[in-house]
Amino acid sequence: MVRNNYCVNCYCLKKLSIYCIAILFAQAANGQYYLRGEIKSDKKMPLQNVSIFLHSSKQLFHSGSYGSFGFTVAKAYDSLTLSLEGYESKSVYVKTSDWQNFVLKSTSDAATKSKQKLISLTKNQSQNTRNDWFTRNETYFQLIENDQVVTAKFPTTGFSLNINTASYSNVRRFINMRSKVPPDAVRVEEMVNYFNLCYKEPPPNETFNMSTRLTACPWNAQKQLLFINLNAKKLQLNQIAPGNFVFLIDVSGSMDDVKRLPLLKAAFQSLVKNLRPQDTVSIVTYGGSVAVWLQPTSGAEKQKIIKSIEELTAAGDTPGESAIRMAYQLAENTFIKNGNNRVILATDGDFNVGETSEKALDELITKKKQSGVFLTCLGVGMGNFKDSKLQTLAKKGNGNYAYLDDQMEAEKVLVKELTQTFYAVADDVYMNVNFNPAMVKEYRLIGFDNKREALNEMNGELEGGEIGSGNSTIAIFEILPTEQNIKTTGTTVADDIANIQFKYGLCNDTATKTINYPVKDNFVAFDQLETSLRFATAVAIFGLKIKQSKYAPSMYWEDLLAIALSSADRSDYLQNEFIGLIEKTQKIYPEKKKKKKK
Repeated sequence: MVRNNYCVNCYCLKKLSIYCIAILFAQAANGQYYLRGEIKSDKKMPLQNVSIFLHSSKQLFHSGSYGSFGFTVAKAYDSLTLSLEGYESKSVYVKTSDWQNFVLKSTSDAATKSKQKLISLTKNQSQNTRNDWFTRNETYFQLIENDQVVTAKFPTTGFSLNINTASYSNVRRFINMRSKVPPDAVRVEEMVNYFNLCYKEPPPNETFNMSTRLTACPWNAQKQLLFINLNAKKLQLNQIAPGNFVFLIDVSGSMDDVKRLPLLKAAFQSLVKNLRPQDTVSIVTYGGSVAVWLQPTSGAEKQKIIKSIEELTAAGDTPGESAIRMAYQLAENTFIKNGNNRVILATDGDFNVGETSEKALDELITKKKQSGVFLTCLGVGMGNFKDSKLQTLAKKGNGNYAYLDDQMEAEKVLVKELTQTFYAVADDVYMNVNFNPAMVKEYRLIGFDNKREALNEMNGELEGGEIGSGNSTIAIFEILPTEQNIKTTGTTVADDIANIQFKYGLCNDTATKTINYPVKDNFVAFDQLETSLRFATAVAIFGLKIKQSKYAPSMYWEDLLAIALSSADRSDYLQNEFIGLIEKTQKIYPEKKKKKKK
C-alpha cells in the first residue's frame, strides 16, 4: 500500500513538473512574463494608485488598494518609473520574474524649495504672483513675469545674461507632440537667443561688441521696442585652450528610451569626432552605482572613446548626487591650468538616490564650482523630465543648459555650436540699464523672468551667467515714450534713451570689467528694421502667446506668421522650422473668430 502511494505521489510530482515546464516554455514562446510586487512609503505604509510607467511598451499601470500590482510584460528585464504626488519619483531596472518591493520617499515643499538669486531686478519694486501649473511628473520653476515699471520711480533695472537655449527645443517638443506647453517651460529670452541672431564680430582685442536699436512696437502704436544686442568674440577651434572634459552620463533605468540614452550616445560620439589630441575625455556613469567608465583618454584615441560610449546600457536607480561628486573629483584630478575644465552632465534630471532637491543640489554645485570646473547640462526625455534641477545645476555651476529633443538638435549643440557651448569667453555676466525719465515714461523687460522662490527671498542680488564663444545675445524692452521722445523720434536729440552698465569677468580671473554704453535715439519704423531683429520680435511674440502671458500682444497667429515670413532667412533650416512651428501651434491654441466690423 505504501509502495502504491509512493508511486502515485511520484506520478503526481512528475505530472506537476511537466506542467510547470510547459508553462515556462509557453511563456518563453509567447514572450510573456508576469511582473508582480508591492509599493510602500518610507514609513512602511502601502501606497495606492501609484503610477507605474513601463518604458518598453509605453503603458501606464497603477498599484492597488494595498500597494500591490501585477501585470504581464514582454521582456525578461525591463525598466519602470514610479510616481505619486507627494513622493519622489523613482526609475528602476528590474528582472520581471522576481517579486518587487519598492519604497518611495515622501517629499515636502520645504525640502524642495531652492534659494535662488535673481535673474532680473528692479530695486524696491514689489512683484506679482500667480498660481502653479502642474504637468504630470515634469518639474519647472514657477516664473513671475516682469511688470511694467514707472521710470520716474524705478529708473534702473538689471538682468543676468547667459547662453541657455533649452526652453526653445523643449517647447518644440511639446508642439510636435500636438500638446499645449506648460507656461513655466517658456523662457522667452532663451527662445529668442536660440537662433544666435545679429552676430557682429567685436573689434580686435575686444571681448564684446554692443549695439542698440529703437523701433515701433508692432502690437501697440503707443509704444516702442528697444533691442540691446551683445556679441562675444569668436575663438578659433585650432587656437582654443586644451579641453579637460568629463562626460557624466545617466545610465539609470529611466534612460531606457530611444529619446534618451541612445540619443545621448549618438550626440557624444559626434562630439568626440571633433576633439583634438591635446583634449582629454573621461566618462563617469551612474545607474544603480557610480563608476569611472573611461579613464582620462586623449582626444587622439577617438575610436576607443566612441567604442566605450557605444557599450553603455541603461539599468538601476539614479544616484545623481554621488555621481556629480565623482565627476568633479575626476575633473579636479586632471585639471589643466588655463584650460577648459568642464563636466558635461547628460540626464533627464530624475535623481532618486542621495540628495535630490534643488536646494541640496544648489549648495553642492555652489561649492564645487570654486574649483574652476565649469558645468554644462544636456537634458533629454519626457514625462519625468526635471527642467528645474538642470536649470539649478547649470546656473550654479557657472555653465549653460541645452535640451536635446532629437538628433539634429544634438548636432547643433555639440558639433555646429561646439565652441559656443563648451568654451566660455566670460562669466558672471550681467548688465544694468538706467532709463532716462525724460525719454521713457514706462518700460518692461520681456523675458528674463524670476523664479518665485527667488522673489520670496528677495536679497537684491543678481547672479551673472556665462557667455560662450561667438554668441549673440538679445534683450528686448517694451517702452512707453514720453512726449519729448515722441516729438523728437526719428531726429538726433541731445538726450539719450538710457545708459547701460555692462559687467563681466574673464574666465579664471577674479577681476570685474565694466563697459558703459549710451543708448542713442536711433529710431526706425518697424518695417525698416533689420530683418534679424524683426525675426527676433516674431519669436518673442510667439513665446508670450504660448506662455499665455497677460502681456501677450493681442495679435492673431496670421499676423505673427506674416512678420516671421517677411523676416526669416529662408536658407536657414531653423528659421524655416520656426515658421512651421507657428502653423502647428495655431491648431493647438485656436483663436476666437474675429468679430465682423459694423
